[in-house]
Amino acid sequence: MLATERVGRVVVATLARPPVNALDGELIARLDAVIDEVTADPEIAVLHIRSDQQSFCAGADLALMRSCFANSEGRSTMVDVVRSMQRLFMRLETAAVVTLAEIGGAAMGGGLELALACDLRVAAVDAMLGLPEVGLGLIPAAGGTQRLTRLCGQGTSKRLILGAELIDGAEALRLGIVQWVRPREQLAGWTRELAARLSRMPKAALVMSKRCIHAEADPSRDGFAEEITATRSLYDHRETVAKVSEFLNKRHAKITKESP
Repeated sequence: MLATERVGRVVVATLARPPVNALDGELIARLDAVIDEVTADPEIAVLHIRSDQQSFCAGADLALMRSCFANSEGRSTMVDVVRSMQRLFMRLETAAVVTLAEIGGAAMGGGLELALACDLRVAAVDAMLGLPEVGLGLIPAAGGTQRLTRLCGQGTSKRLILGAELIDGAEALRLGIVQWVRPREQLAGWTRELAARLSRMPKAALVMSKRCIHAEADPSRDGFAEEITATRSLYDHRETVAKVSEFLNKRHAKITKESP
């Protein structure tokens, strides 16, 4: 259902629930547990989420929806499932690691909402992405209306959500939904290298940068003040002191050598 592998300071979480990685209570709980694991380990800097199926994730489990929609009590249960997805994606969005989604196949509904909750997204050029819920008389309620709008603005969000439009990876890049696209045959290797590069950054700086970036979207927070607080904290951080000292010493030696 979900396999994890640690590669240096990266945890690779591979969705493995045939045929389309549909989200049910068990997979949601497993993803929740993975977030617990990576945030509890101070050495982990990156959580890389990918799939070993043709789809990245097709959203909510259709068998679960079919059984829940049979009666009013079941429909209330389905609301609880959506609420649990919303909570999971909020945890993913705010986790004290860099989160990276590798979208090698279809990311639909809750599957795209999962990817939108990640910090960074890489898609195959021909991967299909969309939030088709309106066509069923529903809305993308696991954070899709909020995160897509924050990411791309109301115009693009209304285009994709109200029109239940499906787009490929190339169009997703043009609209700003993903940050990179790659040919499918290059996607896995390229994304692994990206995760490794990110993981070599000082973790404290990654986490504090992420927090300050999020502050910009929250009117109750003062992002500028948070930058100063984070900077003061980093100035005392062991890894920062070592890296800055090394950089300054090298620059000083270079300038001294070049001076007449």
